[in-house]
Amino acid sequence: MSSPNANLSAMHPDERAARIQLAACYRVFVLLGWTEMIYNHITLRLPDSVTGGRREFLINPFGLHYSEVTASNLVKIDLQGNVLDGSTHRVNPAGFTIHGTIHTAVPDAHCVMHTHTTAGVAVASLQGGLQQTNFYSAQLHDMVAYHTFEGITIHAEEAPRLLASMGNKPGLILRNHGLLSYGRTLPQAFAILWTMQRACEIQLATLSMGAPIPVSEEIAAKCTRDSLQFDPDFGAGQDVFDALVRQVDRVDSSYKA
Repeated sequence: MSSPNANLSAMHPDERAARIQLAACYRVFVLLGWTEMIYNHITLRLPDSVTGGRREFLINPFGLHYSEVTASNLVKIDLQGNVLDGSTHRVNPAGFTIHGTIHTAVPDAHCVMHTHTTAGVAVASLQGGLQQTNFYSAQLHDMVAYHTFEGITIHAEEAPRLLASMGNKPGLILRNHGLLSYGRTLPQAFAILWTMQRACEIQLATLSMGAPIPVSEEIAAKCTRDSLQFDPDFGAGQDVFDALVRQVDRVDSSYKA
């Protein structure tokens, strides 16, 4: 696609850092096999130091594979979906509907991630959804909500129902559709989504063999309290995310451009 890319050297250093972090995350998703052709999104709200308090966020250019996303070709849009950086790349309406809704209504949603992985969609399509039956699902006690499938998410009228379904839960299973998380930081959103994905993978494997062993509410609540992996005071996934970015860098660091 021929489109002018943002000039990284001329922009606020905080925007440049945000773009590089988000582009790195797209490549981490490639590394993990969490891609869906040119679809799905990871969005990141730009800091107030860049926007002066306005809600603006970065989203991937529609039509590019995650392996093609770079810091300079990410598209900056506002909460109405208007392109702010002169990019001629298109923005997927479904991405704006879901992500824009959450960025608009949830103050802590600085980063929003959505996937259609096999394990995630399988569990989202299962009666009962994610079961409290393994090490990872136990760490998500009272953190995951569900939203009923209403078709492809391009209609703005679905937004209030999606928010009502989500409530204050940072993890959301879109029934028959996929997984979603948000966080106060990108690594925090990643840590939540990774845990949801891992829980789904193990549930998929377990159910293929027989009946799972349930984990009690008491033990699951204890696991969530003890894990601390989503708490910013304890890193909230930063170390894990940094380790994965180092793996990406050893293969291809072109996302920084």
